[in-house]
Amino acid sequence: MAEDKTIRFVVVTPERKVLEDTADAVVIPAHDGELGVLHDRAPLMCELGIGQMRYTRGGAVRRLYIDGGFAQVLANQVTVLTDHAAPSEQITADMVAEAERAVAAITGHTPDAVESRRKAQRRLSVLRELQVHH
Repeated sequence: MAEDKTIRFVVVTPERKVLEDTADAVVIPAHDGELGVLHDRAPLMCELGIGQMRYTRGGAVRRLYIDGGFAQVLANQVTVLTDHAAPSEQITADMVAEAERAVAAITGHTPDAVESRRKAQRRLSVLRELQVHH
């Protein structure tokens, strides 16, 4: 019998469990770049950035929007805790338009305004990219 090489994962926001599934591989958007997770990955915790989480199962790639938070990898399970998450098929034109308005609404040149604008632009970029992949 073949050994099960899958990874369990769960994505949770404060409001709900967004997704729970298994995959052959998971890629999470860490704060400093992407982090790939395969079966028997060493345990770790990391801060997440704004980006897309990808998971592969049976050759098919699925994608989710992730907006910061934390991830834990332990015993072939990935747990993602984030403020906002959405599967790519749930990304709508209204969500993209709202992200565009959020970018436009940020004015000023203080360090806080610059950082807020950078994050808003990243959110917009990821949402647009995921909308294309759907």
